[in-house]
Amino acid sequence: MPKKPKVAFVCVHNSCRSQIAEALGKHFAFDVFESFSAGTETKPQINKDAVRLIKQLYAIDMEATQKSKVLSDIPPVDIVITMGCNVQCPTLPCRFREDWGLDDPSGKSDEEFLKIIRVIETNILSLASRIEQGTLDSGAKP
Repeated sequence: MPKKPKVAFVCVHNSCRSQIAEALGKHFAFDVFESFSAGTETKPQINKDAVRLIKQLYAIDMEATQKSKVLSDIPPVDIVITMGCNVQCPTLPCRFREDWGLDDPSGKSDEEFLKIIRVIETNILSLASRIEQGTLDSGAKP
């Protein structure tokens, strides 16, 4: 069996969107790829609203299994997914890169968080499917 590709979900602070993506990647696609998240800066803790909602929706305690990390804290990766941090988006060497263009829900309503969480879940499932089908490099966007 070929080894699972390593996927890094990256944004500047590694405290919200990328953490959600790491958690949902581990939850929905653990059998397809390894999930990591990182940024160029760290925050002392993961966004509390993200932690609360991911716990409610998926029974995943991100505070127990994840922490804010910088790029040098993760292993070399095959795939980089940026969350949509535009000009400041960190870069990592990889064989495939994609930007999900997600707005940061930090400081916004639960409804805004839920929209972003649902998009991340959909994108994770799409990414896993494209990896399994070998169509990742076809340029298809989720």
